[in-house]
Amino acid sequence: MDAATRKTALRLIPYGLYVITTKAGDSVSGATVNWVSQMSFEPPLLALGVKKDTKSFANIKAGGDLAISFLGSGQGALAFAFFGDTPFEGSEFVAKDLRVATEPSASGVPLLTDAPAWATLRVTDVVERGDHAVVVAEVTDVGLRAEAPQALTLKELNLNYGG
Repeated sequence: MDAATRKTALRLIPYGLYVITTKAGDSVSGATVNWVSQMSFEPPLLALGVKKDTKSFANIKAGGDLAISFLGSGQGALAFAFFGDTPFEGSEFVAKDLRVATEPSASGVPLLTDAPAWATLRVTDVVERGDHAVVVAEVTDVGLRAEAPQALTLKELNLNYGG
């Protein structure tokens, strides 16, 4: 297979940008992800691609809690703040010069207060192949903070991640 052709073809898959937050004991992390898809209506399931060498994945593997914050168009700075694992201090994530406010979910995992929507998730399966694991998770609760905006996408930020 030609690597350049593969990269071009696979980058035709459109992706949104999301921030996952995880909590396992005292370990809290947040990271931007883009490989997310709804996989089932009943029960409501999401599949997420999570890089295996991250604190977020370590928390997931430890049986920790997981949430996803759905970012809206225009929230590129928020997405960039979570590229890589982002430190958590008190009730805020701290990335460079940006402090990101959170509120705890019922399970204690932080939810981004500036995100227009969120979901808490219960991990049901983890498939570890390649450099990212496929995490299958059941939606246990959801919330909307604003009318549903256009989703933030890689295309909006002129980025590619795939191939």
